[in-house]
Amino acid sequence: MRHKRAGKKLGRSASHRDAMMRNMVTSFLKDEKVITTDMKAKLLKGLTDKMITLGKQGDLHARRQVASIVRDRAASKKLFEEISPRFQDRQGGYTRSVKIENRHGDNAPISVVEFVSKPEEKPKAKKKGRPKKAKTE
Repeated sequence: MRHKRAGKKLGRSASHRDAMMRNMVTSFLKDEKVITTDMKAKLLKGLTDKMITLGKQGDLHARRQVASIVRDRAASKKLFEEISPRFQDRQGGYTRSVKIENRHGDNAPISVVEFVSKPEEKPKAKKKGRPKKAKTE
């Protein structure tokens, strides 16, 4: 029995699981979207929310804590400069997991993990030129 045993093993050793989660967090911070299995998505949400909370603090200690998990400097820079300011007025729940389908090979449930708020997009410029004439027959 697993009384008082926190976390999921995911059928991996501890070092493999830690490396996999670090890679997933780094990829998620770079791309702002990850497609993975449901259990990995649940674990990813918790770790990513912790990284964003550290990003909101922004001091040297928080940067060093993030650097121990996120091994890519570009991803950690993006976390502190772009992602964390988006959630400055939010008190948690920065990510969501949406179940999309089952994987074809082994029927494993697949989810997409994404941020709750999207980055502000610039409005697209209208095309210049003459409008097309309607055909009359």
